[in-house]
Amino acid sequence: MPQTSDVILTRLMSLHPKIIDLTLDRMYRLLETLGHPERNIPAVIHIAGTNGKGSTQAMIRAGLEAMGKTVHAYTSPHLARFHERIRLAGEIIPESTLAALLDECEAANDGMPITFFEITTCAALLAFARTKADYTLLEVGLGGRLDATNVIDRPALTIITPVSIDHQQYLGDTLEEIAGEKAGILKRGVPCVVGPQQDAGLAVIESRAARLGAPLLASGQHWHATEERGRLIFQDESGLLDLPLPNLPGPHQIQNAGAALAALRALGADTAACEAAVSRAEWPARMQRLRHGPLTDAAPQAEIWLDGGHNPAGGLAVAATLARMPVRPTHLIVGMLNTKDIAGYLTPLARHATGLVAVSIPGEPNTLPAETTKAAALAAGFAATTAPDVLTAVQTITAADPLARILICGSLYLAGQVLRDNG
Repeated sequence: MPQTSDVILTRLMSLHPKIIDLTLDRMYRLLETLGHPERNIPAVIHIAGTNGKGSTQAMIRAGLEAMGKTVHAYTSPHLARFHERIRLAGEIIPESTLAALLDECEAANDGMPITFFEITTCAALLAFARTKADYTLLEVGLGGRLDATNVIDRPALTIITPVSIDHQQYLGDTLEEIAGEKAGILKRGVPCVVGPQQDAGLAVIESRAARLGAPLLASGQHWHATEERGRLIFQDESGLLDLPLPNLPGPHQIQNAGAALAALRALGADTAACEAAVSRAEWPARMQRLRHGPLTDAAPQAEIWLDGGHNPAGGLAVAATLARMPVRPTHLIVGMLNTKDIAGYLTPLARHATGLVAVSIPGEPNTLPAETTKAAALAAGFAATTAPDVLTAVQTITAADPLARILICGSLYLAGQVLRDNG
């Protein structure tokens, strides 16, 4: 009887003692054994950055598909199921295909050390090489320069979304160091769309682009995206677009849409495709309103939202989104990993929330204990308590305030658990 992908994925986690070990040596070794699938995949759009990669990718995919193009997509982490990471010609990879690819990659690796992300990235590249499509959207997992996705010699286009401080233990302590890692996806002569950046980060990206002769399409220089009178106004050297606001909520999506539109225009998209990019994109756990399931059943009069942002820039984006929403008592349910800057995440949110309930992330060894999150929330100015799980937190909040707005946030791992439990 064939093994399921879950069984194989569990086994693949034991092939390397570290979850993250940034180098490309193991990727090149296994890809050579597999016959170099990375050389035979459809035109690649490679996306790096600290925040906004997934939303930008989702908008580009919606735009390309509106042009009648078929699109592969690779993203991480997944929320509910691993299969979400790999889309083949627009569809989430079937279980039978995934299991066979993982089995093939495991056999080809022959027990050699390799990280889980590396070997599963090889499986994705193998899938993309064997399935016909027009484009491949490849999202960086961590950093860029030494990320497992950075094995494409000649992408069609690269994109760097806003860079901020995160993953310092792997990428460096300064914005310049982190931007240098992200800029590692730039390739000689390949255009790069650059989202809004702090000056120090942009200088690093521009310097590397100049050395490589990589033309930049930079926010604020070569394209502009703004909200005017409830519309998205985008302008570049090809002219002006007057579009609906992005259907992905939050003011930060204006700039994510701008990067997506700049990329689509570079690829020859027309106005209809650009409108589809902002109006049809779907990206779960990015200020997603939950409307069905046990959580909403437990709180029928409340608004329940879910967001996976987890760093200071994510906290600022969520705060800006809450500031634009109709006034309503707002409570946060927060669970975070112990590798994240919890104070930096929570501080911008404090003025927008009535209270906070801290939870631990179930089944996650690197979760912050709920009590630690509560202490950080109190220090940031919240009225904070703890709960054993998200459902109990929802019930506690709505017992006192049935009409509350509840935002579950702080981690993509928590968001994934919520989506699984909530059906």
